[in-house]
Amino acid sequence: MPAWSTSAPAPSSEPLQGESGVRPLEPGYLQAIRELCDRHDLLLIFDEVQTGMGRTGTLFAYEQLGITPDIMTLAKALGNGLPIGAMLTTDAIAASFTAGTHASTFGGNPVTAAAAVATMKIMLADGFLAAVREKGRYLTAGLQEVADRFPDLATGVRGRGLLRGLILTEKGIDLGPEIVDRLFKQGVLINFAGNRVLRFVPPLIVNDEEIDILTHRLGAVLEELTA
Repeated sequence: MPAWSTSAPAPSSEPLQGESGVRPLEPGYLQAIRELCDRHDLLLIFDEVQTGMGRTGTLFAYEQLGITPDIMTLAKALGNGLPIGAMLTTDAIAASFTAGTHASTFGGNPVTAAAAVATMKIMLADGFLAAVREKGRYLTAGLQEVADRFPDLATGVRGRGLLRGLILTEKGIDLGPEIVDRLFKQGVLINFAGNRVLRFVPPLIVNDEEIDILTHRLGAVLEELTA
């Protein structure tokens, strides 16, 4: 049995860090981690619970980064809201598992498994992920327009696909929770991630009209706060 299957530690990371402020990890950085793991017989684990299932414009975020993890974790969006968890790995690593080595509370539920199959079919249909990428570009453009209008509060946009963060200035950071609260009262649900950015994670089926409503209401809130 390979050494890494028993005792060696395994680095784990989100390829695009969501909770810390929508921070994409540079491909060069991740490539260096991949090389380090290979050199020392370590497993590289990607947490794609938030970034997987089409969120970044490809089925999994790692596909855009030029490296492949040894293990990947999925949940939430895999069942389109129904509770489910899954771990994916390579054939070589899976061969070291025996019965009871790994388990998931929600992994084998037949109802959520059926939901996961239906979700996969929709996401792998022709044009679905391409549309996510296009809507991600449209959302980015709209958020950047808002940033350009309010340079005292925001400096730009970062992220991938439909996982985007509006980067706030020091003045904007102070207003972050208030912005979130005011948008919530107008029917727009976002959050303040990493005490640094406004995070936008719309449904993958969002349309341009709904994105326009979002950016219009965001601009209106920022205008109220700077009046």
